[in-house]
Amino acid sequence: MEAHNRKHSVGDTTLHTCHPCRRTVPYRIYAVIHTCGILALMYHHVNSLLTADTTLITSLLLLSDVILAFMWATSAFLRFNPVHRSEYPEIYAAKPKEEFPKLDVFICTADPYKEPPMMVVNTALSAMAFDYPSDKVSVYVSDDGGSSLTLFALMEAAKFSKHWLPYCKNNNIQDRSPEVYFSSKSHTWDDEADNLKMLYEDMKSRVEHVVDSGKVETEYITCDHFRGVFDLWTHKFTRQEHPTIIQVLQNSETGMGHTGKYIVPNLIYVSREKSKVSPHHFKAGALNTLLRVSGVITNSPVILTLDCDMYSNDPTTPVRALCYLTDPKIKSGLGYVQFPQKFQGVSKNDIYACEYKRLFDINMIGFDGIMGPNYVGTGCFFNRRVFYGPPSNMILAEIDEHNPNRIADKSIEAKDVLELAHNVAGCNYEHNTNWGSKMGFRYGSLVEDYYTGYRLHCEGWRSVFCSPKRPAFCGDVPKSLIDVVSQQKRWAIGLLEVSISRYSPLTYGVKSMGLLMGVSYCQYAYWAFWAIPLIVYGLLPQLAILYGVSVFPKPSDPWFWLCIFLFFGAYAQDLIDFVLEGGTYRGWWNDQRMWMIRGFTSFFFGFIEFTLKTLNLSTHGFNLTSKANEDDEQSKRYEKEIFDFGPSSSMFLPLTATAVLNLFAFVWGICGIFIWGERLVLELMLASFAAVNCLPVYEAMMLRKDAGKLPKRVSLSAGILTFALIVLGYFFLK
Repeated sequence: MEAHNRKHSVGDTTLHTCHPCRRTVPYRIYAVIHTCGILALMYHHVNSLLTADTTLITSLLLLSDVILAFMWATSAFLRFNPVHRSEYPEIYAAKPKEEFPKLDVFICTADPYKEPPMMVVNTALSAMAFDYPSDKVSVYVSDDGGSSLTLFALMEAAKFSKHWLPYCKNNNIQDRSPEVYFSSKSHTWDDEADNLKMLYEDMKSRVEHVVDSGKVETEYITCDHFRGVFDLWTHKFTRQEHPTIIQVLQNSETGMGHTGKYIVPNLIYVSREKSKVSPHHFKAGALNTLLRVSGVITNSPVILTLDCDMYSNDPTTPVRALCYLTDPKIKSGLGYVQFPQKFQGVSKNDIYACEYKRLFDINMIGFDGIMGPNYVGTGCFFNRRVFYGPPSNMILAEIDEHNPNRIADKSIEAKDVLELAHNVAGCNYEHNTNWGSKMGFRYGSLVEDYYTGYRLHCEGWRSVFCSPKRPAFCGDVPKSLIDVVSQQKRWAIGLLEVSISRYSPLTYGVKSMGLLMGVSYCQYAYWAFWAIPLIVYGLLPQLAILYGVSVFPKPSDPWFWLCIFLFFGAYAQDLIDFVLEGGTYRGWWNDQRMWMIRGFTSFFFGFIEFTLKTLNLSTHGFNLTSKANEDDEQSKRYEKEIFDFGPSSSMFLPLTATAVLNLFAFVWGICGIFIWGERLVLELMLASFAAVNCLPVYEAMMLRKDAGKLPKRVSLSAGILTFALIVLGYFFLK
């Protein structure tokens, strides 16, 4: 009956439906049982602390288990009411085109060598080719590197778009990134496609030549209209010090496809003013500049933010988002619609867990059942109004042009419009304004996406998670472990900046959003704290084996079975989540192994760097993750699922030392089990579990000779550190 009613309502006017996951009730029942088990374990620890002599060991175990219990509670809150949604874009698409709202697309890039211009071009072209009224789409590319190479690439993209966009729409092409389309072997080519491919390869060749040479030669600038803008790149022009550059590369009012029948979208290049004496707030600052510039030029009510490597994989995506954003029942309080990040070229079993299935799928449906998913930085459609204060109390901007409800009716190339756009992109414009604090994307954390979404939810905005079968956006994954852990170290630092602040989810978040949502946000905010239990359980029981000291209950003790239940229960629930949301068993194993690796690398070093910065002993900045193509050998190792540790890095030292210690403890425990009997069974189980997880580390240390192996310096240093830990263990355990 429920399904019938749902189908009937869809047939009338309903644009989307929502239904709870079937596993919700069993999860709630298990949460009660698991909570009772945790409380019993805490009682055991406290009782041991009061009666046992090994105070330090018991205290470390208690601290670790308190953190593990808290993190499990955050995941249990996310499992409280997970939901799945379906939307019906074909119903919305049947509306007259005049009813479609205008759409501004924001694409951010910052370095033409780490983020190749051709990658930016493909992302921009895929967004320009949406199945959407072209005269209502404006694509803004923020170039925070202020590179003439990127501007040149976008000029070439503007010319190519006049051929590419009509071809896509005439032939209903789904892959609207030219690189993806022309690289696919599943298409059959005709003369038009062959000619288009030649045009694309010619454009690609010119752009890559300019990037390789490092400058834009005069003969490559084929349009006199744009020739003058390159004069701005003088000897005084640097990444850190340069004026505002805003260039309209394509105007939908005058730009037509090569057939003369198709209007092409607006394409606008923006490089905000930079000064060494003014803070620029990294990506959040760039996005706020785009908010203001677009507000002056087009002021579209809907905004899409995209990373420069996340091309559109489904041309109907904006219409899917509108199924929610235009629903009169929810639109007044709906701040944004978040699509999951999906990736191409992922290895068969995702050895580095770069799909972030827990982050982009499992947790998202949990958030969606409470107040909505957090913002993940890309693939997100915003209601422009969301950036101007709470739903019930709009904050007035400093100029009328930034009223989110204003209709921009002037030409985008009008002199006064462009003058004001240059003004609002100035590096001093935000002084004594609400930008970054109460308006726009929020400043104060390296993870501006998490922080902005969190603050919007605290203001009372809701969000929606939209996950269609065909991925809406796709990007590339890093193929080196050092790239993965370095990126996540930056995330860990940024999340700590939020968690240890006046806006902590545990205090401010719970007060503003309620207990469920506030604690759920802690799942990310306290990521770095995972390092504590991982280090304790990765070292203490193993040292105990080497000295024949028992730190866990024996199998004959009922507490032993409680530990077994909590360990396997949590892992089994995690596995069920992973598989039911489309993952594989091998993928899950790699995912939990990477969780351990992050604990000894990203989380550990992120915690240290944040602490040093807090004590004013060091500073950290925004380190851009390279998205350039890796070398062939590295790609081959990734396809074969062989870990690539990259260049020598101290980040792998704790991980390698822990791996060596666990191997020693495992071998020693197997030899001594006949002497100790059941006394160290739990310790040996833990050491064996860690050793199996560390197989790629052992292989990289001893068996491999390729460039991706662990450097000898790291292996030698790890051996010395392991010896020091064993000696140190003597004073704690003997």
